[in-house]
Amino acid sequence: MTKLSDHTIKIRSKNAGPFWLTIDIFCDGPEAFAKTCQIADNTRVAEMLGTSEAMLKRYEIVDLNVLKFSLPRPEVQGTRFDRDMHGASFANLLADLSAD
Repeated sequence: MTKLSDHTIKIRSKNAGPFWLTIDIFCDGPEAFAKTCQIADNTRVAEMLGTSEAMLKRYEIVDLNVLKFSLPRPEVQGTRFDRDMHGASFANLLADLSAD
């Protein structure tokens, strides 16, 4: 079974302020970018990240071969229920997205 991470150079996630997260998916070239865009459709990504598709924002940066998602944090950064202050663990969820 291949995963999204098998088609990318790097997947990273981070804070985009205390209320939002951003996930960047870097690809090696146009072919890998096209495959990544196909694998990471909004419905699958929203389901994997536990958010609604309506709240998920998608940005395809073709010139850089980068696919980017922004979504509301499940908990406001720094509250006692926040288990990932930097938002770094969300990249691992997407990396495991099945490419088959």
